[in-house]
Amino acid sequence: MYCIECGVKLGEAEKKCPLCNTAVYHPNYVDRPGKSLYPSEKMPKKASRSKALNGAMIILFLIPLFVCFVADLQLDGRLEWSGYVAGALMLSYIAFALPMWFQKPNPVIFVPCNFVATALYLLYINIATGGTWFLSFALPITVGLCMITCTVVTLLYYLRKGRLYIVGGAIMALGAFMLLMEFLMGVTFQLPFIGWSIYPLCVLMLFGGLLIYLAINSSAREIIERKLFF
Repeated sequence: MYCIECGVKLGEAEKKCPLCNTAVYHPNYVDRPGKSLYPSEKMPKKASRSKALNGAMIILFLIPLFVCFVADLQLDGRLEWSGYVAGALMLSYIAFALPMWFQKPNPVIFVPCNFVATALYLLYINIATGGTWFLSFALPITVGLCMITCTVVTLLYYLRKGRLYIVGGAIMALGAFMLLMEFLMGVTFQLPFIGWSIYPLCVLMLFGGLLIYLAINSSAREIIERKLFF
């Protein structure tokens, strides 16, 4: 007798698979006493996130940060460009290493954190360079992308159905967002409106509309699935 999930050979008295914990079931199987093939004290244990690995990740981020500060001080006599490197390293740590501290990181929480960190980094660059583009361009763009992304992530994370509606609507919203981006660029950097945003708008609207159409029309969706995946 073999496990229907992972295929490992099972003993006659096994109630659950010792590897994947799948319950043993067979309509013609008659339960009878027997000896288990696997000792209970040697059952495989679930892997847990190691704090040592997380500590090593912190050290890996601190080493280039320290090197950049020292090099900046040695070359220029003061801190000039190392702040940009430090900000980029912090963004990378928040995006990739920080979720490793949690057993089941929730993307609904971490995605907004990434956008907040990005906005703060852009604010630092704006202040360091003496720019005036943060409030009129960088902040609205970051907030708009954050709203679209967080809405999609939240709906996909908590809803089990309607994924095509969600993704299609998000793509169409991103297309409309292109118009806002070009408008903000014109206001902030005094650029003429040339209408380049119309092209991604049309493409994204058509593609998002196609996904919504496939979500509505189940027969068309099945045909596409067979063509692409079977």
